[in-house]
Amino acid sequence: MSEPEAHRSGALKADPRLQTYFHNEDERRRVTQAMFDEAATGYDSAEALTALGSGAWYRREVLRRNGLREGMSLLDVAAGTGLVTVAGVELVGPKGRVIALDPSPGMLAELRKKVAVDTLEGYAESIPLPEAQVDFVSMGYALRHVGDLSSAFAEYLRVLRPGGKVCIMEISRPRSRLLRGALWFHISVLVPLLARLTGRHADVKRLWAYYGDTIEAALDPDTILDALRHAGFADVDCSVSLGIFREFTGTKP
Repeated sequence: MSEPEAHRSGALKADPRLQTYFHNEDERRRVTQAMFDEAATGYDSAEALTALGSGAWYRREVLRRNGLREGMSLLDVAAGTGLVTVAGVELVGPKGRVIALDPSPGMLAELRKKVAVDTLEGYAESIPLPEAQVDFVSMGYALRHVGDLSSAFAEYLRVLRPGGKVCIMEISRPRSRLLRGALWFHISVLVPLLARLTGRHADVKRLWAYYGDTIEAALDPDTILDALRHAGFADVDCSVSLGIFREFTGTKP
C-alpha cells in the first residue's frame, strides 16, 4: 500500500474477525451506529466497569495536560454519551464553548441528559462546521471507528484555528500476548457479564465484543502519527500510559 493510500484507509487493519460485523464502509456505518444506539442507555455503566471507575479523572487530566483551559472552544468528536464532553465543559468554564459531534442519535440523547452543549449529528470525516471555529479538538477512544483517517484528520485541521490542538485518546494493542489476551477478556467477556449480573443493561454485549475485536485490529501508532503529519499537523507526538492508553497530539501551524 502506498503512503497516500495508507492515509486514506480506516483506522483498522483487515482482520477476519471484523467480517462478522460488516463487509464495506457503508455497512460499517450502519452496523456501528445501530450498536451504539442499542447500547446508549447502558454505555456509561459498562464504561465505568471497563475503566474501574477511573475514566472521568483520566479524561479530564489528559485534556488539562494538553492545554485545554478556561475560555477556550472545544469540539469533541465522536462524543458519545459525553464522557469527554463533560470534562471539557468543566475545564473551559462558562466563558468557553463546547460542541459535541456524534453520528448516533441515541448516544447524543444520553449526552444531553448530562450537559447543555451544542450537539451535531455527523462523522469525523465530514464535520458540519465552518473553517477555524475551535481552539481544541478532542476524540476519546473512537479513532478505531473512523473509516478514513486522511479525511478525518484533514477535517480536524480545517475546523481548528491556527495554533489549535488536536488530542486523540485511544487504547492500543498491547505488545505482550498475555496482556492482549487479558485486555480482550476484560472488555469482550468480563464487562458484559458484570453488566448483566448487576442489572446494568445487557444491550452492551455486542458493542463491547466489537470493542475488543477493534483493539486487536487497530493500526499501529506510527501509522496514525504519519497520518497526522500528512494532514498538516505540526509537533505531532504520542504518549503512552500503562502500555495501552495512548494520546496522539498535534498542533495546527
